[in-house]
Amino acid sequence: MIVGLTGGIGSGKSTVASLFKKLDVPVFIADVEAKSLMETNDNVRKRIIDLFGEKAYDNNLPNRKYIADIVFADPEKLKKLNAIIHPAVGAHFKDWYENQEAAYVIKEVAILFETGGDKQCDLVITVTAPKEVRLQRVLKRDNTTREEVEARMNNQWKEEDKVKKSDFVIENIDLEETSQIVEKIHEMILKKSI
Repeated sequence: MIVGLTGGIGSGKSTVASLFKKLDVPVFIADVEAKSLMETNDNVRKRIIDLFGEKAYDNNLPNRKYIADIVFADPEKLKKLNAIIHPAVGAHFKDWYENQEAAYVIKEVAILFETGGDKQCDLVITVTAPKEVRLQRVLKRDNTTREEVEARMNNQWKEEDKVKKSDFVIENIDLEETSQIVEKIHEMILKKSI
């Protein structure tokens, strides 16, 4: 089974993914794979340079700040970037998935519903947290401003829309409580996969 894991920026998807990893569930983190493909896949690199120009790479590494500043101000460029990255990540996931032997895998994708990725999942878990908590987490984690975080939030679906389409919802405020919820969901998924 493929279990999608999603949630808005700062909701704690990575924390929840690591809790599933501790339960020996294979976890595929799409953002990490996307960054890796931007660095290692020659076709992806060429198409990004064609889209954004030579400044898109600096010393053979993606100039993430430069690219982010463009795509978060220009929805059309974001759509074009996603059209380069998502198929490459999808193909990489397919290869990875075929080599897994667990009862189920977690596929962590920030914009799962926005890209229609939920249709390739048997179940979906959405991680939520109050907006201010999410904002503070991102401000603490990233070198960014409140305005930039809010712009990124506005490019994602609203939490209530994700929740409506999810099989499980984890409100991630207290780590211990979140860990207990993950264990319960894990048991439920194992029962479904038999």
